[in-house]
Amino acid sequence: MIVKDLADRLFPDGHSITFEDEFFYGSASLQQREISIIGTLERALIGVDLALRIANRIVTVMRDFPGSPILLLIDTAGQKMSRRDELLGLNGYIAHVAKCLEVARRRGHKILGLVSGEAVSAGFLSTSMLADACYALPGAEVRVMNLKAMSRVTKIPVERLEILSERSPVFAPGISNYYAMGAIAEIWDGDLSKALAEALDVDFASTDRRRQYGEERHGRSLAKIVSDRVRHDPA
Repeated sequence: MIVKDLADRLFPDGHSITFEDEFFYGSASLQQREISIIGTLERALIGVDLALRIANRIVTVMRDFPGSPILLLIDTAGQKMSRRDELLGLNGYIAHVAKCLEVARRRGHKILGLVSGEAVSAGFLSTSMLADACYALPGAEVRVMNLKAMSRVTKIPVERLEILSERSPVFAPGISNYYAMGAIAEIWDGDLSKALAEALDVDFASTDRRRQYGEERHGRSLAKIVSDRVRHDPA
């Protein structure tokens, strides 16, 4: 979806967005609330330069718009797999983005992610997946690691992973599977401004419902049980 069209649907009260190649940022008004927008477009690959621009904007929002909600509209095909970026320590730059988001959260910024295009791998994990809640539009594509890459890392044969992916969302890509696991809180359709306004009213500081969603939607049957035992069972 074109960013301007998406912004018009999210913010009928008005918005101002600045585009800088594959990166954009801005602010918008929704029901008398000012919201900061940070995003990428056209399946941008997150390299060291783009990671720094995202992190810099988060810091700028903390400085200039203290406490304002942050909406992440990150359309990404994942981290940039170039020799230059790897030699410069891309993992550290991506971690820096994640740290900036956590600092913003601790300073009172509510952070929401909305996947409208593609969300892949570290580009997604370090941004929208770290939001207080992540939402998606119908037709969005979400995946972290394909089965061949997962096989190389885990040493589990691809054939075995293919069988597991048929009955467990944990091993399968796709928005429906991430919704089942609880990583995607809701799939928004229809009135996007109303959906966003309702999300902004949720008190994320008091509860993290991802494990509960995973249990209710039969996407992660043990996550809530195990975490409850770790937190509450006697030592």
